[in-house]
Amino acid sequence: MTNRPPSEPESSQRTALGFDEFIAILVAFTTIGAILFWSLSRRDSSWNLNGLLSPSATPSRSVQPNQVLPSSTPKVDPNAASNNVLPSSQSEAVVEPKTSSFPTNSATPSRTVLPSTQVIPTQSPQAQTPVPSSAGLESSVTSSALPLVTPAKQKSIIPPPIAFNDVPNNFWGRRFIDVLSSRGILKGFPDYSFRPNQAVNRAEFAAILQKAFDQKLSKTAIAFQDVPTKFWATPAIDQAISTGFLKGYPKKTFKPQQNISRVQVLVALVSGLNLKAPTSPNKILSVYKDAKDIPTYAIGKIAAATTNGLVVNYPNPQILAPNKVASRAEVAAMIHQALVKRGKLEGIPSQNIVRSPSVSPRLSPIPKQNQKGNLSAGGSS
Repeated sequence: MTNRPPSEPESSQRTALGFDEFIAILVAFTTIGAILFWSLSRRDSSWNLNGLLSPSATPSRSVQPNQVLPSSTPKVDPNAASNNVLPSSQSEAVVEPKTSSFPTNSATPSRTVLPSTQVIPTQSPQAQTPVPSSAGLESSVTSSALPLVTPAKQKSIIPPPIAFNDVPNNFWGRRFIDVLSSRGILKGFPDYSFRPNQAVNRAEFAAILQKAFDQKLSKTAIAFQDVPTKFWATPAIDQAISTGFLKGYPKKTFKPQQNISRVQVLVALVSGLNLKAPTSPNKILSVYKDAKDIPTYAIGKIAAATTNGLVVNYPNPQILAPNKVASRAEVAAMIHQALVKRGKLEGIPSQNIVRSPSVSPRLSPIPKQNQKGNLSAGGSS
């Protein structure tokens, strides 16, 4: 018999080895899992800081106060808390929305310092109407409102009168001249003189009428033989003739260089204003001591001029001097009174303006002007 070596307990040894390996593997995996779990939990808690960089993430409690958030570009935060509002000047008020459009968690940082480049918008064009959050904000908005501007009073378009060097302050016709010169109706000479006592010819008087009474042509102009087409006063003469202020002489002459008399000035104004003669002209003309010197054709016209306050006599109001050549000062005074009659100017108190005497009861009273400068109902003229 051959002696064989004892058989090895293969089954028992294999069973023990397999169990140990299983235990070792289980322990190893358990240890690795615990390490991974602990590592992952630590990483999650430390990564919450990155959530602040995304628009939808909410900062957690791990964010420290006064922590500066890095940012490559400035971001606009319309829902920032009141502590995040940057200081602004008094002229601009920063209004915060009352509610936020983004979801927030209950755990929010108590205070966060925004980067210096971050700008808080005041209000977007499509935002809803903001509601002030405090009384201080209301006072800030009130103080920054624009001041009310009171419109200035309308300035007069009439320039001041010309200070003529030959018209003293105590000159009797100074106020009449000032009113007409300030409106450009009368002008002086290049040496700043007015020459108040200088005579006025018919062409010059026509030019004054053109500036004083801006009326449209109503009749066909007359081609006077003594008025050239290119004469400086031709347009003024045509207008004076067509509007009825002046008339020509026989043989189609106008005599533009002839000096005009006082009676002719008054007759022209009465004719151009279409003033009617009173029924008792001699009664009206009795106020003048030289009434006998008035031409027959002009009696009714001078009576109408006296009734309507067109006559201005200096130095004695009772002396008409109808045939005297009219001076520039006298023409200015009479033109002024005609414009007062038309309602274009206000009257000037002067003792040189002739007042008509009391009329008989059968005559109508002196007509008064209404607001439009027309004669009131029942006027005698």
